[in-house]
Amino acid sequence: MEARMSICNMAIEAGARAGLVAPDEITFDYIKGRPLAPKGEEWDRAVEYWKSLTTDEGAVYDTVVSIDASDIAPMVTWGTSPQDVVPVTGSVPDPADEADPQRRAGIERALQYMGLKAGAPLDGTPVDKVFIGSCTNSRIEDIRDAAKIAAGRRVADGVYAMVVPGSGLVKEQAEKEGLDKILVEAGFDWREPGCSMCLAMNPDKLLPGERCASTSNRNFEGRQGNGGRTHLVSPDRRRGRHWDTHRRAAARAARQPRWRAARWADLPPPGHPGRAAREPRAGRSRRNRGRGHPEVHDSRGEGGAAGHPERGHGHDHP
Repeated sequence: MEARMSICNMAIEAGARAGLVAPDEITFDYIKGRPLAPKGEEWDRAVEYWKSLTTDEGAVYDTVVSIDASDIAPMVTWGTSPQDVVPVTGSVPDPADEADPQRRAGIERALQYMGLKAGAPLDGTPVDKVFIGSCTNSRIEDIRDAAKIAAGRRVADGVYAMVVPGSGLVKEQAEKEGLDKILVEAGFDWREPGCSMCLAMNPDKLLPGERCASTSNRNFEGRQGNGGRTHLVSPDRRRGRHWDTHRRAAARAARQPRWRAARWADLPPPGHPGRAAREPRAGRSRRNRGRGHPEVHDSRGEGGAAGHPERGHGHDHP
């Protein structure tokens, strides 16, 4: 369930308007028994309703993309946008190889800000700080993995590492399992839940020129502190988990995502139930769609996964 939350959270960074996963038994098991979850008969009614939140029968999607996640090498950002990313086995891009002048100028600016050289390998780049936190990657499964890997080891000399649980419930559960003690013994700073270094909250920020490996979702200039340099990585990568990255990177290059663009003939005819997600209601302009009372639709909506969010508008809680 936690991994689904991360995928939906990061869907916005990938250019989607929203990321949706239909509720199933995994969802129900995750919610059941939580403080604000329905109880008794109300729970049974809620589950029956949630089971109805599925894709319309016979629905046709604009685009279908199938990705085998096992072939994706650990990724790391090199620049100042989540799109500036390569496999950890990769190298910093060379702006001279970019034909588009605007993109070339953007790469040059990003490399200057990040203090990186074109063509340099990213694996082995030293960092000053490590931040395991944010709403994207600080749930109980992340902290369990961190403690499992940190047990019997120590944070590298000269590196400040911190763990910020994603919520009070996560912190409470982690401490009940003794995960905080394992992490503290390994040299991590165990913190209170909050946004923390994700957006340079209070004293949790980078100094100019400091480099941070962060499990957060955004690496814009100054996001973690004025002049700070952020490398977004997965929690596993940040915790030093061993990966056969060269093998995985090669496999990823060999197997491209499978997709098929929709044809106009594929789209349902007028009056098909699935068109409700694309057609504005009477008296409601397209400009105002999505405002006011929230609605749930499947991913057939206009724009689909190719929609472009308004950059700068936060989504920091899935």
